[in-house]
Amino acid sequence: MAPKKDTAKKGKKDEGSKGAAASKTAAAVKGGVEEGDEEDQDFDDVQTSEDPEAAPGSQVPEKIDPKEAKLDQFEIIKFPLTTELGMKKIEEDNTMVFVVDRRANKPGIKRAVKQMYKVKAVKVNTLIAPNGQKKAYVRLPPEKDALGVASAMGIL
Repeated sequence: MAPKKDTAKKGKKDEGSKGAAASKTAAAVKGGVEEGDEEDQDFDDVQTSEDPEAAPGSQVPEKIDPKEAKLDQFEIIKFPLTTELGMKKIEEDNTMVFVVDRRANKPGIKRAVKQMYKVKAVKVNTLIAPNGQKKAYVRLPPEKDALGVASAMGIL
């Protein structure tokens, strides 16, 4: 088998589309791009605000108000856990167990317990159960009995 013959000579550029594109790019790099040469930009994928007070054609992204993102005490604590585990924690460890919102953090849970039940929490531990619920284990101070707080809440 004989090797294929190359019709194009090595060392010379093909004067087709590649050469034209390369020369156009080189000219743009040296002298900059003139108006009308660049393609029109497409802004269809940018979400615009539906605010009537916004300037027409405004493409400023919408901002989230930090006050809206905060949870209040009634959104943080959903309900106390009244299972055998919850009752055991109340009786033996002086700890209340609550199901809380997934977005709640430990300081927020502590503040919600203080506001709702008038009890200062010593420590808060959280976990996310396999079923997707977030549980908060709220340890109460030794002078406050968790049984008394639970009976005042109506658990017992």
